[in-house]
Amino acid sequence: MTRKKIQIKKIDNIAARQVAFSKRRKGLFKKAKELAILCDAEIGLLVFSASGKLFDYASSSVQGLLEKHSSVHSENLPNLNEPSVEFQLESNIRAKLNEEVEKKRHELRQMKGEELQGLGLEELKKLEKSLLGGLSRVAEMMDGRNAELICDIGRKVDLLIEENQRLNQLKVEKMAYQTHNMQGHSSESIVNNSQDYDSSDTSLKLGLSFLEH
Repeated sequence: MTRKKIQIKKIDNIAARQVAFSKRRKGLFKKAKELAILCDAEIGLLVFSASGKLFDYASSSVQGLLEKHSSVHSENLPNLNEPSVEFQLESNIRAKLNEEVEKKRHELRQMKGEELQGLGLEELKKLEKSLLGGLSRVAEMMDGRNAELICDIGRKVDLLIEENQRLNQLKVEKMAYQTHNMQGHSSESIVNNSQDYDSSDTSLKLGLSFLEH
């Protein structure tokens, strides 16, 4: 007759749970002791019950096993006193960048005429060539800017000339308009005077004719 297989799950009955804990704990410790004797192994077990009570077993000493475990664990940890590979790489990159920056600053000071004491003839010629090339590029840039400025001034002068011509044309048209109005008023005065003279002459003739009759 085969032994009935127990389903592994939490035992709901508290009394039955305590009995099972006690039996299985003793069996676990027994198996651990056998394993330590048969295989010459160092074994340590710590078991806490549901109520928080501690049960332990050690083939030698629990404290000794814990110290040994801490020692082995600390050996496997990386040494914090030694810089990591990433830190070393970052430090090397930073050092190269600082070196490059300092080199460029030194070159800039030499181009300003400073720190030239340690340079040889070839180095001075090379520096002179570099400066002449830079001056040439600056001169080209200045010529371009001057040409743009001259073109801009020329455009402004043309605009001023056109505006002046437009104002002169308006002035001429205004003067012509005023002259035309003055001429119109003069002609009207002459016509009115002529009409007044004709009416006076007619009245005089009528008076003379009346006297004759």
